[in-house]
Amino acid sequence: MSVPFDQLDGEIWMNGEFLPWKDAKVHVLTHGLHYASAVFEGERAYGGEVFKLREHTERLIESGRILGFQLPFSADEIDTATNELLRRQGFSDAYVRPIAWRGSEMMGVAAQKNRINVAIAIWQWPSYFDPEQRMKGIRLDLAEYRRPDPMTAPSKSKAAGLYMICTISKHAAEAKGYADALMLDWRGQVAEATGANIFFVKDGVIHTPKADCFLNGITRRTVIDLAKRRGIEVIERAIMPEELSGFSECFLTGTAAEVTPVSEIADWRFAPGDITRRLVEDYTNEVTPKRAAAE
Repeated sequence: MSVPFDQLDGEIWMNGEFLPWKDAKVHVLTHGLHYASAVFEGERAYGGEVFKLREHTERLIESGRILGFQLPFSADEIDTATNELLRRQGFSDAYVRPIAWRGSEMMGVAAQKNRINVAIAIWQWPSYFDPEQRMKGIRLDLAEYRRPDPMTAPSKSKAAGLYMICTISKHAAEAKGYADALMLDWRGQVAEATGANIFFVKDGVIHTPKADCFLNGITRRTVIDLAKRRGIEVIERAIMPEELSGFSECFLTGTAAEVTPVSEIADWRFAPGDITRRLVEDYTNEVTPKRAAAE
């Protein structure tokens, strides 16, 4: 974007108030900045409605609980604030980013008395990947870093700190001309991309890694349901890198990525096929509010 994110127009909801966008600030000694004591969500609005808003809000609250803090707002309050902010921003289709973090009252690893802050920002953000390349299939590198063992990190929380290796991996991939990177887990099994879940197709059957060390994404679950509605078998299992040569199709899913075909992962090649195209269309239909579709 040509305009820095801290200079966009509009409002941000922060700790119960609607503030001018440029006034939504935190102190440099905020605990969440130094120690990653923050959780967030990525949501999308379509036709003036946030898709699966309550599921995202409940996951935000649960992510905070896993990190040891309680959000000072209920799910109803957060949902109401989100819908009102979307109305104030005047957007029909938009990206929604709620975040909760420990404040600046204490500085140090332990900061149990710090205020828990909550904010929501909404802006217009098109496809996560280049629209022209998206349906051709994007190219993925193989990441150096791996998703950690759940015994060493809170993998069921959408915690800011877990995205450090994702940023490193995506930057490294982009520097080599790729759109993103595939991450393995600590066992060497296929896990996910840096910000999206991954699926493969072989002989009309969908295969996807078990979400046992990374988020079981809301979009992931939605797409699995859409595939099953079409009668397509979905197998969740351990997938090793050496198996990738046997798959014909590959695609990513996520709030930002939606359903994005993949044409290449390192030395492995895929071609967007019928199943991928159907799920791209089905997902678009699923997120379109029924009232908007009827108009």
